[in-house]
Amino acid sequence: MARPFLLLVLLWTLALILLGSIVHATESSLACPDWPTCFGTMMPEMTGGVFWEHLHRLWAGALLVLFPVAVVLARRSHPERKALFRLGLGGIALLVFQAVLGGLTVIYRLPDAISTSHLAMALIFLGLVTVMLVRTAPRVTERRGVTGTARRTAWRLGCWIAGLVFLQSLVGALVRHTDAGMACPDVPLCLGRVIPPLQYPAVQLHFAHRALGIGVAVAVVMFARTILRRSRDAFSRRLAVAAALGVVGQVLLGFVSVAFRLGVPWVSAHSVLAATLVALGVAMAAHNRERAPQ
Repeated sequence: MARPFLLLVLLWTLALILLGSIVHATESSLACPDWPTCFGTMMPEMTGGVFWEHLHRLWAGALLVLFPVAVVLARRSHPERKALFRLGLGGIALLVFQAVLGGLTVIYRLPDAISTSHLAMALIFLGLVTVMLVRTAPRVTERRGVTGTARRTAWRLGCWIAGLVFLQSLVGALVRHTDAGMACPDVPLCLGRVIPPLQYPAVQLHFAHRALGIGVAVAVVMFARTILRRSRDAFSRRLAVAAALGVVGQVLLGFVSVAFRLGVPWVSAHSVLAATLVALGVAMAAHNRERAPQ
C-alpha cells in the first residue's frame, strides 16, 4: 500500500508545482494578501486570482496530510528500513519549512530570494519522494546482467542530470521572479543577435538562462546516450530515453513560451517539465545506487 500512496504524493507534488506556476503566470500570487487565511477566512470566494492562489494553498495543505500517511504506510510495509523512515521524517520537516516559506512570500510581498527558495524546496521534496518511491520497488537490488561499472555510471549520470536541471530551474525561477521573461522578446535570437548587448541585468539573466538551457540539454542528451550504450537495465534505459526526449521538449517549450508572450499554458508546462526532469534524474540515481545493508 505504501508505493501507490507514494506515487500519489509524487503526482500531487508535480500538480502543486504546476499550480504554483499558474499562480505566478496569472499574476495571482498576492490575490490573497494575508496568510494563512485569505481575506481573513479559510474559505474565500473562489473567483479570479483568489481561485488559483487559494487552490494552491489548499493543495499544499492536503500534501501536509498525504505525505505523513505515506511515511506511516512505508514504515509498516518496511519496518526494517530505518533509513527509509528517516528519509520520510526529513520530508515532513521539509514540507513544514516549505509551508513557512510560502507564507513568507506573501507576508514580505514576493521577495525574489524567498520565492526562488520556495521552488528549490519543492524540487528537493520531489526528489526525496522519488527516492522513497524507487527504494520501495520490489526486488530493487536485483540487477541481473548489469555490471557494477554500469550501475555506477548510471548513478553518477543520474546525479548530474538531476543537479544540472535543478540549477537551471533556479535560474529560470530568478528570470520569472525578476520579470526578465521577456527581456529577449524574440526567438531563437535575443534582441536580434546571437549574443545580445549585455549591459542590462534583465538581458544578462534571460540570456544566461537560454545559454545554460541549451548547454544542459546537450549534456543530458549525451548522458542519456552513454547510459543507453553501457547499461542493459531496462528501467535505466527507459529513464534515459525519457530524460533525453524531455530535455529537448523543455528547450522547445522555453522558446514557445517567449514566442507566445509567456502564455499561461506554455510557461506552466515549462515549469512542470523541469520538475519532471529532476525526478527522472533522481530516479536514475536512486535506482542504480548500491545500498548498504540496513
